Parts: sequence; structure tokens; C-alpha cells
Amino acid sequence: MNREDIFHWVKECYHTEPDYPWADDNAVLRHKGNRKWYGVILKVREDKLGLPRENEVDVLNVKCEPMLIGSLRMKEGFFPAYHMNKENWITILLDGKVPEEEIKNLIEISYQMTKK
Repeated sequence: MNREDIFHWVKECYHTEPDYPWADDNAVLRHKGNRKWYGVILKVREDKLGLPRENEVDVLNVKCEPMLIGSLRMKEGFFPAYHMNKENWITILLDGKVPEEEIKNLIEISYQMTKK
């Protein structure tokens, strides 16, 4: 699943469009009502995630239960949250290794957790 797939899916499911608050390609996914973030898609260098290369990649940050974050971090494609609270957010590398359904489930969890 890539950034465009995610944008299409959240538009269908939550009727939200990406918001670009900065002068770059980084996008925020917000609730329509309370404007809270439920996702952030960022371009980051791989070495910022602890990977050995310096290529730019897309990542998705989502809010998640701390207990789930601990187990997700042990799986390939998951990292401590990039530029977010590492106890409540997790970063997903959008390189095709994390299954689409898992990404969608985590977006749903984040959407529900930030709904109030």
C-alpha cells in the first residue's frame, strides 16, 4: 500500500482528504469534525529510521495502543514513531512489506482512538 492507495481508501471510508500543512509532500489525515490527526504520511530518509541507506521513503504514522506498539515494533516494516510520541504512535514503512489489511486495520484503530 502506498500513499496514493491510502489517500483513496481514507476518502472512501472516512470521507477525508489529505491536508498539507507544510510546504512539502508530507500530509496529515484529520477528522473532519475535531480536526485531530489520525495519520501522517511523511517522506523520510531511511537512515532516520535506523536503516543503512539514505534513500527517501514514505512512512505512515498512526496512533495505537502502547501494548500493541511493543509487538508491532518487533515486526519488519514497523519503527518507533518518527517525530511523534513513541508511546502512542508507530511508524509504518510504506514499501510493500506490511500487508494492506494490516495497514488498514491500524488506520482504523488510529481513527477510532482520535475520534473523541
